[in-house]
Amino acid sequence: MAVERLFPTEEGHDLVALVREIAQAELAPRASAAEAAGEFPRDLFTLLGESGLLGMPYPEKWGGLAQPYEVYLQALEELSTAWLSVGVGVSVHVMTCLAVATHGTAAQQEALLPDMIGGQLLGAYALSEAGAGSDIAAMTTKARADGDHWVVNGTKSWISHSGHADYYTTFVRTDNDRSLPVSCFVVPGDLAGLSFGTPEHKMGMNASPTATVHFDDVRVPTDRLIGDPGHGLRIALGSLDSGRLGIAACATGLAQAALDLAVDYARERHQFGRAIAEFQGMQFLLADMATAVDRARSTYLHAARLKDAGRTYSRAAAVAKLTATDAAMQVTEDAVQVLGGYGYTRDFPAERWMREAKVTQIFEGTNQIQRIVIARQLIGSQVRSGLATRNTDRRQEN
Repeated sequence: MAVERLFPTEEGHDLVALVREIAQAELAPRASAAEAAGEFPRDLFTLLGESGLLGMPYPEKWGGLAQPYEVYLQALEELSTAWLSVGVGVSVHVMTCLAVATHGTAAQQEALLPDMIGGQLLGAYALSEAGAGSDIAAMTTKARADGDHWVVNGTKSWISHSGHADYYTTFVRTDNDRSLPVSCFVVPGDLAGLSFGTPEHKMGMNASPTATVHFDDVRVPTDRLIGDPGHGLRIALGSLDSGRLGIAACATGLAQAALDLAVDYARERHQFGRAIAEFQGMQFLLADMATAVDRARSTYLHAARLKDAGRTYSRAAAVAKLTATDAAMQVTEDAVQVLGGYGYTRDFPAERWMREAKVTQIFEGTNQIQRIVIARQLIGSQVRSGLATRNTDRRQEN
């Protein structure tokens, strides 16, 4: 069913309407078969890029559409309602461009961004490692300066588009000090020494390839260093804030698809001489599902509006990611329940959506990490200073 939306401009309304048309015509018919076969739809990213959709939040001077984030995220939701793997892929790709857009030199921006946001190049975001997921500072992948190159060694894990991407926005240690020495590079995907592991066997989103990326003496030109050496952690955290908004919008789209399916099925399925939608117990379940979807959408839009206004939005992004992904898990599970035995079969997409929803609670920072982010911004500085005072008092008492 069509979602009632509000937009800051008529142009935003028209753009999201166009995205919905493309999503329903080009994405939705292919999703189930491609997920079953594990086929990566690379051509769709080219199509979306040519349509201008990969550059929605970026300035026109690089080929973007200069749209507010609240418009871009609603477009992303429409993509994900049709096919989550594509929606998440777009979110990841847009996030890979952010480092160059916000921290790159003018020369880097002019050289890289038009092809990035135009769909000619597909990006991957290489941050996580096997031993450095939530603890970014624990990463071990390193780069050392060697003339006009940096030589990178190490392994990145759980990387979307691994083996298919044209470049990897990569974060590596450029000093042995654990405190701050992370740097950001945009690594071309065809460099010697770059290799990829076997795609992970996942419970969902099988059309989105996820694998390790291995760096074995990969020589990265110095002009691919984004920002100053040692400032990569700040770039990564800023990108994750925007990426969490992307995942929140994707999760909301998935939940909306599950709600639509459940409502349609409840209207058509008859038991005891009437549609099951007429039973109060079913109505309450559908109402709870709709409430969860609306709540998810409201949280990501609030965070997006803060971002568009130039205000701090890190906490709001964590709230949106937490709320929307929990909603996706709840609503997809409830959709399976509404469909009963049919929901447990692959004749309907409900079981696939339920499997896909789970990972939204994990990537871009687990929902436990989101709670830590929220709590620290609520009480963190006061609690830390209070603990320090109490510890000092105890030492003096002893």
